[in-house]
Amino acid sequence: MLKVHGVHGSPFVRKVLITLELKGLEYEMVTQMPFTGDEDYKKLNPLGKIPTLVDGDLTLGDSKVICRYLESAYPDVPFYPTDLADKAMADWYDDFASGPVAELAAGIFFQRFMRPRAFKQDPDEALITTIIDKKLPPLLSYIDGQLPSEGYMFGTFSVADLTLVTPFVNASYAGYEVCSDTYPKFAAHIKAVRGEPAVATILAKEAKALGFG
Repeated sequence: MLKVHGVHGSPFVRKVLITLELKGLEYEMVTQMPFTGDEDYKKLNPLGKIPTLVDGDLTLGDSKVICRYLESAYPDVPFYPTDLADKAMADWYDDFASGPVAELAAGIFFQRFMRPRAFKQDPDEALITTIIDKKLPPLLSYIDGQLPSEGYMFGTFSVADLTLVTPFVNASYAGYEVCSDTYPKFAAHIKAVRGEPAVATILAKEAKALGFG
């Protein structure tokens, strides 16, 4: 059986779990926090990051690599666009969302969710204000401009849609929501993605794991 090493709440683990759920694949989730220095885990992933996927003799790290593998190995339920240019754009959106977008959303999540709960510290609201008012708007404007007037990025729900949304699930746990007045297409997009059955199933499990359900 497929094994996913990671924890609920990680946007990268979430992306892999939703891909598995959408494809109807059975898997076992092995709880693993990132960057713990766990020597056994470092034998699987020397970087100490999550997620790591184990499929028989194959071990892979990095959510983009894992999702690409799952698409090729289990193609019955496709989750990537078929057109070559669209596939390339899906990879670009993945890199874009997993890099600068995820870092900023994670900053909000850490300050307002993790810092009070895990470290018993007050959030740095000045930092949060800088992220929300100055750093995120150009990225949100780009995303909103890339989206079609209706529907998903490439017609049907794909990894491109998911990867843009998953960082903002974390931000929502910290009380941040994308403004529907300023970014109407992206706000509607987030709502649609969260309503997808595979996404809703994983988010329900995640909410329970994080103490929301």
